[in-house]
Amino acid sequence: MANTNDQSGDVAGTRRPEAHQVDSATISAFQNVVNSRRSTRIYDGEPVPDEVMHNCIDLALLSPNSSNLQPWQFYRVKSEAAKKELVSYCLGQPAAATAPELVVCVSRLDTWDRNRQLMLDQLQQVEGIPDSVLDYYNKIVPLAFKQGPLYLIGWLKKLVLNLLAIRKPMPRGPAGKADMRVWAHKSTALACQTLMLALRAHGYDSCPMEGMDPVRIRKMLKLPRGAEVCMVISAGKRDSKGIYGPRIRFDRSLFVFEV
Repeated sequence: MANTNDQSGDVAGTRRPEAHQVDSATISAFQNVVNSRRSTRIYDGEPVPDEVMHNCIDLALLSPNSSNLQPWQFYRVKSEAAKKELVSYCLGQPAAATAPELVVCVSRLDTWDRNRQLMLDQLQQVEGIPDSVLDYYNKIVPLAFKQGPLYLIGWLKKLVLNLLAIRKPMPRGPAGKADMRVWAHKSTALACQTLMLALRAHGYDSCPMEGMDPVRIRKMLKLPRGAEVCMVISAGKRDSKGIYGPRIRFDRSLFVFEV
């Protein structure tokens, strides 16, 4: 359905209720596909070459985020004893148990302040950097971690604008440590996705582990405070016996199967 004011382009029309009605045979087929994908994902044990893994991790480390501050790190688990322990913390899934490579992706909120200072040091050595950019990096972390008067000033400003009925769009800065944690997790998730796609682009399979125990993994890796486990990724060469079954693609109104 086209938009008449020519400002937003085309928008999707309203879905019909009957489009969501799926017969029992289709539901059964869908369940079979899900079960086959879940139960047969195995690897052949061939490790990813160091050069490939390092290249993929380098690409993931370049993942963009709004502040350009990197809050993520990757831990490549290579010790067989540590790998076995890690598998037990991922519900012993076949994909984890047979994977020659296990990578733990960690969100590091405690590194933001240090990374911010490194960014400032670099920017101050470059001519022509606008003051607004330097102000941004000077304020983004102190505003979140040392709220104090800064938080009170922002709250009073919003109160005054509301009392004066000034409906002016105001960007919301980080209101506290919880906001920064959410931003760090979102950025880390994007980096994880980049790593998995990079591995697949090199011809290897990759899969995020479900049901992991982040507390035990954190203790196993002896991570510092401010570091949280975001995801565990299995990687390797898929065995010919590890059949996925038909691929599932979601359409606008229903799912379809592709062999």
